Amino acid sequence: MTTAVKTLTEEASAFIRICYSELGKTAEETEGRLRQIDQHIEALGTYTHTAEELRYGAKMAWRNSNRCIGRLFWQSLEVFDAREAQDEDTIASHLFNHMKYATNGGRIRPAITVFAPSGANRSIRIWNHQLVRYAGYRKENSIVGDPASIALTQACEALGWRGEGTAFDLLPLVIQVDSLKPRWFALPRETALEVPLTHPEHEGFERLGLRWYAVPFVSDMELEIGGIRYTAAPFNGWYMGTEIGARNLADTSRYNRLPQVARLFGLDTSTNLSLWKDRSLIELNIAVLHSFKKYGVSIVDHHTAAEQFARFEKQEQENGRTVTGRWSWLTPPMSPATTAVWHRSYDDTERSPLFRYQEPLY
Repeated sequence: MTTAVKTLTEEASAFIRICYSELGKTAEETEGRLRQIDQHIEALGTYTHTAEELRYGAKMAWRNSNRCIGRLFWQSLEVFDAREAQDEDTIASHLFNHMKYATNGGRIRPAITVFAPSGANRSIRIWNHQLVRYAGYRKENSIVGDPASIALTQACEALGWRGEGTAFDLLPLVIQVDSLKPRWFALPRETALEVPLTHPEHEGFERLGLRWYAVPFVSDMELEIGGIRYTAAPFNGWYMGTEIGARNLADTSRYNRLPQVARLFGLDTSTNLSLWKDRSLIELNIAVLHSFKKYGVSIVDHHTAAEQFARFEKQEQENGRTVTGRWSWLTPPMSPATTAVWHRSYDDTERSPLFRYQEPLY
């Protein structure tokens, strides 16, 4: 038995025992499935998850996600099994269907679409960090759009895509199968709901021209379940407001809009003593939450999210499971000391099933 086969057998066994126990399977069912998997691995060097194993494994991966504060809802994840999809057109069709289902007119539903796992003759990758993402263009002395997207934008342009050059151009999907040339697909407008930002107390806020997309579809991470690697498994929940208002639109390495907000509200930016950055951050986050609610799009504020995470911890404890987490990610990026997470520490050990980062292909 090779080291790879031995490792896969051990990882498969560990997953099946936990999965089947939580699903209420009998000992006979568990041992019978393990014998079947051992036979498949011995003959083929791999094994195939049943639809039930895939569904529950994906949910466990969300439950085990150390960087996610929204894990309370892990059992509600809708799992779309797209392992039969072989070509780029079919894969794109599955992605568009996922986006429509999850967006749901603004009442966002958590979902994941799982494509065929990697193997000796199979590899599916989605180049995008998120299925919906804004382009970034490097100009002579400035950057238009999202600086985090510059490399992917240039890769899309090399493939023949052309954007309009605005600050909020939607990038296309880029799909690569095996070693074939990647193909890009423009997003149908109905799959990418966007929210224009306004402020409940300052009518001039909309003149800033800010907007953000409704659903964070993470699409470049690998899903690993019982030693099987799914290199294309895009998933989504809904936004926590600070992800947009305190990071995407506020970070100096992203849209860096705090100075504009400060000028709009007449804040003194000549000195840090005025706390103009803090006050601008609050107003920007108020605008994000207000606008998503105004247009009927699901979102959660960071205080509520922290309270929900505390409920998740309690549920896990009641089920005899300890919660792992990465404190630097679980702590909200705005007013963190006002949440219970700030005062806690967490074990950052990663448990399978899990999502892990992959090196970009561009």
